[in-house]
Amino acid sequence: MTSPPGSIRGGSNRHCSGVLLYRGDMNASDSDDPALTPESFLPGSLMSTFRERAVVHDRENTFPEDDLADLRARGYLRMLVPTELGGLGASLLQASRIQRRLAQASPATALSMNMHLVVTAAALHAHRLGEDSGRLILEDAAADRLFAFGISEAGNEAMLFDASTAAEADDAGGYRLTGTKIFTSLAPVWDRMVAHGRLADPTERNPRLVFGILERTGAVEVLDDWDTHGMRASQSRTTRLREAPIAAERMVTVTPVGPNSDPFVMGIFGAFELLIASVYTGIAERAIQVAAEVATTRRNVTRGIVHADDPDTRWRLADAAIGVDGAILQIEKLIADLDALGTGETGPGVIDHGPRWFLHFSGVKSRSTEAAIAAVDQVLRASGGSHYFRRSELERLSRDVRAGMYHPSDEESVHSSYAKALLGEIGESRPPL
Repeated sequence: MTSPPGSIRGGSNRHCSGVLLYRGDMNASDSDDPALTPESFLPGSLMSTFRERAVVHDRENTFPEDDLADLRARGYLRMLVPTELGGLGASLLQASRIQRRLAQASPATALSMNMHLVVTAAALHAHRLGEDSGRLILEDAAADRLFAFGISEAGNEAMLFDASTAAEADDAGGYRLTGTKIFTSLAPVWDRMVAHGRLADPTERNPRLVFGILERTGAVEVLDDWDTHGMRASQSRTTRLREAPIAAERMVTVTPVGPNSDPFVMGIFGAFELLIASVYTGIAERAIQVAAEVATTRRNVTRGIVHADDPDTRWRLADAAIGVDGAILQIEKLIADLDALGTGETGPGVIDHGPRWFLHFSGVKSRSTEAAIAAVDQVLRASGGSHYFRRSELERLSRDVRAGMYHPSDEESVHSSYAKALLGEIGESRPPL
């Protein structure tokens, strides 16, 4: 843990020459290891380089391989691996802050790297709880292996808790997966992919899911089908599995179909939702920074004032910043609680959310991504028509941020889960009024 969970520090507002500059990356005092502060891990010069590359990769629809090389060199793949296993020993809270900062330079690079961090975060959570299920993942990541995340399937609203991909046991204690995974970020470059499949059960009385580690073989086909509105550089292509082998020693866990308390699965769900929220919040933070700079130089010719003095502009940017600040506070509180759950820390402000963990994970993701979209929309309205052109960074950010609505848990799923928690199942018998 980087700070006591009851004293979480988030973004801050700093004034320069009377102008509000929105800064969500000022966390130097929050880490026991100065090298793991966002500014140290991703210095300004590297952020500028990433930002310049992002323009090209968005335009050309290409994967940012130079970004990946730079991040590898800085130990990004080992970030969440405990130091005793050869990693950097970062907490989930530290990773979240670093991801927010990376998203401010290159959203698609941050989204891509998120998938590796989700896998290693799940392995870390299981490892912290004394489970061996994630150790191989952590050792591979310590050896600089890059993990993709093969869970999403078309039409599978249950996501982690069911699969249309079929898993068939082999004769050596492993499994073969056959099915199609969608939105597989890092598609051109991953070394390993964590995927799941449903184990065939003729009776369906005890359906199970297997989670394991795939390698690139002839049984894994990556399509070149990524041509999207935003997040273009993530190259989150479709992956087809045709009896793709999971060796017995590369099995991670076997769970029942449906929600369950398996530590690796809980780690995936929590890390995915919270790190996704971090990326989209980072995009909104950057949009507010850009808009504040625009407002100080853009003039209203009719009224003879800069837009920083225009009440409407001020209200819109303030509204955006209020929403983003709220998202940061929510993300950091819940992710600190998850860190504490894994490490067994207790104390003022630490909460074990018990049966509501999954609701809170999905709720924070939903509120944060919606707040990020709303903030970027406010920024666009405040910044003028020139930012409708492709030459504007805000134009690209406005496209990238909208991908947040497609990530699990989507709005329909979140509302369904909360309604079930409040009202029970549809048609459930209830006492008479």
